[in-house]
Amino acid sequence: MDIKEYKCPNCGGAVQFDSSSQMMKCPYCDTEFEIEALEEYQKELAVPTAENYDSWAADYRANEWQEGELDCLTTGSCPSCGAELMGDENTAAMVCPSCGNTQIVMRRLDGILKPDYVIPFKLDKNSAAEALRNFYNGKRLLPESFKEENHINEIQGVYLPFWLYDASAQAHVCYRATRTRMWSDANYNYTKTDHYSVIRDGSMAFEKIPVDGSEKMDDAHMDSIEPFNYDEKKEFQTAFLSGYLAEKYDMDADSCKDRASRRIKNSLEGELTRTVTGYTSVRTESSQVNIRSGRVNYAMFPVWVLNTKHKDTNHQFLMNGQTGLLAGSLPVDTGKAWKYRLRFTGIIGAVLCSILYLLRYFIPADASDIMYNIHEYHLFIAIGLFVVGFALGLYCVHTWIKEMNTARLKTQADTYIVPGSFNLKIKRDRFLYSTITKIRRQTQTTGGGKYSGGGRMGGRK
Repeated sequence: MDIKEYKCPNCGGAVQFDSSSQMMKCPYCDTEFEIEALEEYQKELAVPTAENYDSWAADYRANEWQEGELDCLTTGSCPSCGAELMGDENTAAMVCPSCGNTQIVMRRLDGILKPDYVIPFKLDKNSAAEALRNFYNGKRLLPESFKEENHINEIQGVYLPFWLYDASAQAHVCYRATRTRMWSDANYNYTKTDHYSVIRDGSMAFEKIPVDGSEKMDDAHMDSIEPFNYDEKKEFQTAFLSGYLAEKYDMDADSCKDRASRRIKNSLEGELTRTVTGYTSVRTESSQVNIRSGRVNYAMFPVWVLNTKHKDTNHQFLMNGQTGLLAGSLPVDTGKAWKYRLRFTGIIGAVLCSILYLLRYFIPADASDIMYNIHEYHLFIAIGLFVVGFALGLYCVHTWIKEMNTARLKTQADTYIVPGSFNLKIKRDRFLYSTITKIRRQTQTTGGGKYSGGGRMGGRK
């Protein structure tokens, strides 16, 4: 026979039936619950907390190469990093976009699926070089030697492999939410907190979420040059590769689907969370996301790969060959960073201390208790103001350092939501119990009392 144990939503203790009140009561925090409300709450918590992607059913039907299409394509393997590249029959040498190696061994192309789509290059090599020069502008922490000595070693136009995922997803999320109200009387300050169980269940559809199929290319760089304009995609033809390189995928659709699934999960959960309003605090207790009806397409997207060197370190930048969006990481001059930190400390500290001095000079010490304290402890206050200046300097320089690297992993798939597909199926907010805390009001710090009382679940608020 199964034995059911009820947990207190307030403290987690084992709840027991109290014969005197005919309610469920926690012996640890004295909170009382209506039996029906507690039963419903236990059922809601029975939803599994683990992410569930097992229902993802990718539907991918590979296109076959037509007779003669492979005759004008060759492939090369980089001996340095192993990247697989494609070129046309006239390609005599390749520069690897992953590591910059130029010694590529050419051979006949085989063992690769034919892409469904291609987005042609829209921007040329000069546009890529100009975008990188503009990327340098305004970077206060960029080393002077990088500006003076740096030159672009290589610019390669490359078609990079992407898997495009279509999917619909359904999520069931349980939240714990609170509403807080405060009041006072002559002796105490009171805080009443109402606790709620909030359930949201909904679905949403996504279309063509891109995940790069190249293990060698940095995922953060690849994510940061999204989105591509799908309105300009074409059915793949080998003629689009003429004059450019193309990298073979080395991660298949099954290997990449987890990245798409995480983005789907975060977007759907975020959409459901936005429907939970009117509360003081909200936290997620459990979440289950099922992804299904997935179809996958294989596409080649245009990317300009720019490699530069500074002090024997290679810096790579990627630019979307269709939209011009550029991502990369610049070196940081640590000497400049500390110079700006100290400069901010001096300037801000001097300004604040000058204000402090003027207050001491123009306002008599006996004008108020505050001014008396300023006169009495002006040295310690001045030191504190310089510390404030240093903290502000740290914050500003930290912001500038973040600007040096624009490569960020995508965690959402909001751009790829099918318009109007969000369907909120369940929206339920259930009151659980209340807690009241009172703190004795005192004019001086001579000790105080604090009382935390229990509440009733499912009762009147």
